[in-house]
Amino acid sequence: MLKTINILNKRARFDYEIIEKYTAGIVLTGTEIKSIRLGKANIAESFCEFNNNELFAINMYIEEYAFGNQFNHKARSERKLLLNKRELKTLSKSVQTKGLTIVPLRLFTNEKGLAKLDIALARGKKTYDKRESLKEQDTKRDLDRIKKSFR
Repeated sequence: MLKTINILNKRARFDYEIIEKYTAGIVLTGTEIKSIRLGKANIAESFCEFNNNELFAINMYIEEYAFGNQFNHKARSERKLLLNKRELKTLSKSVQTKGLTIVPLRLFTNEKGLAKLDIALARGKKTYDKRESLKEQDTKRDLDRIKKSFR
């Protein structure tokens, strides 16, 4: 039984308005996937960018594998994302024309043990939008507390 890994980018949901979600595979080396399976990764400051009609995850941190030798990977390097051609075309068009960005939301392993990255087409929020989302979170938290007290 494989242990499932679920690494979230909580900051992305706060800073961006999510428009559309995709699940992409990642091209990794052996020591990278071993580190991810140990949960030693961070996608908080990462973003996605097109390079020669290919999508890359940039600034994604995967800690060096402790038992790796001279063939160990670099902690922060570009990692290619795997999507269908149709999905890549729609993403590149929307990024170029509408001024949207692509942010990673979640890094996880599926039931086969392969690493996947949930990415989203997103639009940056303004500060007043962020304040509204904070207010919504606070009211939801207060309502949950009230409901819990009446149980």
